[in-house]
Amino acid sequence: MEKYFQADGTDIFILFSLTHLLTLFTLFLIIAMIYFFRKSFRNDRLNLITRNGFAAILVFSEISLHIWLWRIGEWTIQYSLPFHLSSISTLLSAVLLLTKSYQLFEFTYFAGVGSALQAMITPDLSAYTFPHFRYVHFFISHGGIAVANLFFVFVEKYRPTIKSVWKAFLYLNLYTFFVFLLNYFLKGNYMYISEKPVNPSLLDYLGPWPYYIIPLECITLITFLFLYLPFWINDYVLYKSKT
Repeated sequence: MEKYFQADGTDIFILFSLTHLLTLFTLFLIIAMIYFFRKSFRNDRLNLITRNGFAAILVFSEISLHIWLWRIGEWTIQYSLPFHLSSISTLLSAVLLLTKSYQLFEFTYFAGVGSALQAMITPDLSAYTFPHFRYVHFFISHGGIAVANLFFVFVEKYRPTIKSVWKAFLYLNLYTFFVFLLNYFLKGNYMYISEKPVNPSLLDYLGPWPYYIIPLECITLITFLFLYLPFWINDYVLYKSKT
């Protein structure tokens, strides 16, 4: 059991391996169950228990990561504070579950789900695969972001607008500027905006620093618009049905 919590992984992660695909399929099943049982989840008691349960899982996943990093001697103020987009999205999604804030949903749906989906499709896991702690934590935290926000779409009937896209994009850029200043003072690299990650990533195809930030902005906006597309299509279909 101890080997699954070591700093060095026991097996190399293989992109789109059976393990990876089964993990993604499991997440898809959870989201599908929320959709098919969405009316049941609107029961006040079940709704409260589910939201609190999901929030507790997200918070615990973030705390457990810090405990693990401290235990293996890799926790540092330059790289381990919860300022990466995945970490802040995890915590904000937990707050969303507890408060049901629509304004918060406008940000976490686009910034959180967008980054989580990209991360799960091409995980930066290197030598960690199932059942290592790092692998399990990675997919619980990122998958939890998607589950939490889609819970509000399917169960609570929250709907982002095109204005929400631009608000989320603005807030993300303001947050990125804050993180850039934080990196400068701490000599860190949160959100990988001060330099590229050591492991191979999408950023390797976007040019050297700081020029890769420009196409990264474009990819972010395209991702936000893609996440808004189902709602635009639904509104368009309803509009056509009434005319």
